[in-house]
Amino acid sequence: MARFTLPRDVYHGKGALEALKTFEGKRAMVCSGGSSMRKGGFLQKVEDYLKEAGMEVEFFEGIESDPSVETVMKGAEAMSKFQPDWIVAIGGGSPIDAAKAMWIKYEYPETTFEDMCKVFGLPKLRTKAKFCAISSTSGTATEVTAFSIITDYQKGIKYPIADFEITPDVAIVDPELAHTMPKKLVAHTGMDAITHAIEAYVSTANCDYTDALAIHSIEMIDESLVSSYNEDMNARDEMHNAQCLAGMAFSNALLGIVHSMAHKTGAIFADHGAHIIHGAANAMYLPKVIAFNARDAVAKKRYGVIADYLHLDGANDDAKVDALIKYVRKLNDDLNIPHSINRYGANGLPADTGFVPEGIFLERLSGIAANAILDACTGSNPRQPSQEEMEMLLKCCYYDTEVDF
Repeated sequence: MARFTLPRDVYHGKGALEALKTFEGKRAMVCSGGSSMRKGGFLQKVEDYLKEAGMEVEFFEGIESDPSVETVMKGAEAMSKFQPDWIVAIGGGSPIDAAKAMWIKYEYPETTFEDMCKVFGLPKLRTKAKFCAISSTSGTATEVTAFSIITDYQKGIKYPIADFEITPDVAIVDPELAHTMPKKLVAHTGMDAITHAIEAYVSTANCDYTDALAIHSIEMIDESLVSSYNEDMNARDEMHNAQCLAGMAFSNALLGIVHSMAHKTGAIFADHGAHIIHGAANAMYLPKVIAFNARDAVAKKRYGVIADYLHLDGANDDAKVDALIKYVRKLNDDLNIPHSINRYGANGLPADTGFVPEGIFLERLSGIAANAILDACTGSNPRQPSQEEMEMLLKCCYYDTEVDF
């Protein structure tokens, strides 16, 4: 028996934010990240709509990119004091993911972060509050997923929290919020979205319900991502829907080792000047993982289907896999994303010399590989890598060399 879970309500299209007027409750805690939602007037709209619904409103602002365990604990403490019956998270993946983890701690104060990370092991939520997620970026789709990514900076590792309990009750997908994204964010979140869709389609947990969502989102992303990056706002509207569909697919079909590797490399080199931005990591690793997974016959056939829907040339599945890899690499070029870790520079842009020194990478390689294998996303990857294979794959991602194993 399989399970397919989505938010009870998904409000979408321009003006969807007004759905907040219909909420029933006494107190709402609004969680947000940086200043863009405040400057754009969206936090004021959220407050006005919730007050129109008869609620008292309190804000928890300033949630950082790649939210920390410490931020989660602070937010949960604020919720404990305010006692909201609605948690409304607005912004990109970071504030929504952080709010999901805060929600767990608010409802079960004795829960530790380690408890949260037990895959599909959470207790029943909604004993104190319901959850609404409002996305402002077009990539993570956390507004419809059963996932949250939280960073333990002491260990330099991003941990996925995975449980259908943290699937939001309500998702609001209003494209007007996505118009605020700078080009770099459009690029990185867009590549995150296509990685979600491709990994969901080849995942061992795929099914008829997820396949339809994954394939259609891939088609939409193909039509819209580069144009959205080049500031076509109609295309950006389409991308906001496409990434949400990809999220619906992967929340139920799960993901693969592109994400496992991205989670475990994202913060591990922070002491050398920067994070590897999640969407950029996915973009760099996806071509390598396609080549690795395509040695599995079922995965190869499924990559071939994706290539067909993208109208790529190829007389057989091997040729279609090659065409798909070239397609992804061209997307990276069009979006100004590097192809390898050793060329990953400041702000996620290509550089002659990246910020991760070769010696540091090789020194930490074994630990990164071991942690990637243990990541929650690895179990549904179509080909299970050994420690040696994961290390070899990560080297290919560092040097941009061919995957031939």
